[in-house]
Amino acid sequence: MRQDEHTLAYLLDSMDRAAENEAVSVNDVLHEIGDRSVTPLILIVALLLVSPLSGIPGVSTLAAVTIILLAVQAVTGQRRLWLPQFLLRREVAGHRLNGCVRFLRRPCAFVDGRCKPRLQVLTTGPMRFITLLVVTIIPLGWPFMEVLPMVSSIGAATVALLVFGLFTRDGLFVLLGYLCVAITLIAGGLLVMTATS
Repeated sequence: MRQDEHTLAYLLDSMDRAAENEAVSVNDVLHEIGDRSVTPLILIVALLLVSPLSGIPGVSTLAAVTIILLAVQAVTGQRRLWLPQFLLRREVAGHRLNGCVRFLRRPCAFVDGRCKPRLQVLTTGPMRFITLLVVTIIPLGWPFMEVLPMVSSIGAATVALLVFGLFTRDGLFVLLGYLCVAITLIAGGLLVMTATS
């Protein structure tokens, strides 16, 4: 990949090109970014779930299934991704995707401007493998929380931080992702303790 492909702006541009169609399928987006690596597509799915697109019924479940399938492939070291046809054919209106891209432009530009290679021990070797395992586990509960607004978006933001760190070799973002995981676990533990006391 060229260096400029390791940015959120590049991925948003790819989605914008796909959004020129009236209806945009997962396969259309894949065609724009290529299938050389699974991490960019995991990142795209997570970003879309952070956007207002997460309010559409069923999107959280679809995103969870997609991220899990992709993350398993990344864990096993596959270089070219595979998705079942029923996922590749899933469509969203082009204008809706375009609106999500516009919503994400400013925060993604902010993140891109602060990204650089650092703490790379967190993005390679065993830590990369562990992080991809965590990315596989996080979405497992999303389908059961569809009725709770924004819960899956919080999980998706965590996944986005972890995968963006791997994608750009910036361990600081991986560290921030793990901080979000820790906060979520602590908050969940406190809720359980409160409910049972």
